[in-house]
Amino acid sequence: MPTSATAVPRSPSSSSRSASAPPPADAVVAPVPDADAAAPTALDASEFPGCRAVRISREEIDGYGRVEYWDAATEIAMVCEGVSVYHEHPSQRVAQMTTLIALTRGSPIETFGHADLLLRDEHGERRRIMQADQTVYLYPKRDRPAGASMVVGEDTLPDVIVEVDHTTDVRRRKLSLYESWGLPEVWVEVPDADSPSRAASREPGVTIHVLHPDGAYRESAESRAFPGWRASEIHRSMNEPTLSVETMAVLERVARALRDRDGAETRDAPFLHRMRAEGLAAGRSEGRAEGLAEQRTLLCRRAARRFGAETGARLAVLIAAVDDPDHLADIGEWIVTCASGSALLDRFSRRRPS
Repeated sequence: MPTSATAVPRSPSSSSRSASAPPPADAVVAPVPDADAAAPTALDASEFPGCRAVRISREEIDGYGRVEYWDAATEIAMVCEGVSVYHEHPSQRVAQMTTLIALTRGSPIETFGHADLLLRDEHGERRRIMQADQTVYLYPKRDRPAGASMVVGEDTLPDVIVEVDHTTDVRRRKLSLYESWGLPEVWVEVPDADSPSRAASREPGVTIHVLHPDGAYRESAESRAFPGWRASEIHRSMNEPTLSVETMAVLERVARALRDRDGAETRDAPFLHRMRAEGLAAGRSEGRAEGLAEQRTLLCRRAARRFGAETGARLAVLIAAVDDPDHLADIGEWIVTCASGSALLDRFSRRRPS
């Protein structure tokens, strides 16, 4: 978990602090916010651009589907129209990338899409509901929600919330609600793909909002949850048709930074560790094969330089299947000590040094 210099404020949850990777003693924890302070007193559609107001009863809201926001007092929800590929691609890409980061880190990361963020009333009933485009838990064995929803004040809230503003603008209202509910980090992505209904002032890019101990968001050039992952890198990766070589290198760098921040390589995901170990073994095997091939090429060049191109070509055929580094080292010695190319080839056929 983060040190005090980069500590992530978390919503308190005594029931979820039991598994591995406990937070450090000097971690900063934000005070419990007034979760209802930023709630609109009357729903105003202008504060949820791209959405329309729909009346949904308390009984109907359970399992209704995709909503931006729902209020029990009015039974009014803000519902966006059908989403496009341009809207869904960035949030699904986040899920893909966090899976790759988890493989390198060796510990799982969970994403729960637009599952409900729920605020209950004093009777335990649903009071308000919001849905993001993506929710990310860095330590799901410890922090994952206990039930079907992520409950404010009961569950540890997601490490990262992702909002895609293709036609919407979460800054009008949702961002202040996230702040009042204590969400530690929110990424607001404006995709490269344009939308006719998007305000001309909205330029493509990712804005990272991190919660500080005073309960207020401040913009940051890089993520606090994923150390060193810059907003520009996140935006580029969200909009690539396929993950580029550059993005894959960034994901590996971020994964290693997470391992370093955790203090030690985590040991809570045997499958991920096995995958990582197999990948390292494959890399070592591939590296060994490349090294032997380079050594054979170098020996043939030396033989050709000393005894002529024909000897070098014949030696290349003879040593093509040699994968014993000691045997190749002997051949290098024979190239130096043998008086002629024929003597070198004869020495190879007898497989013993002079």
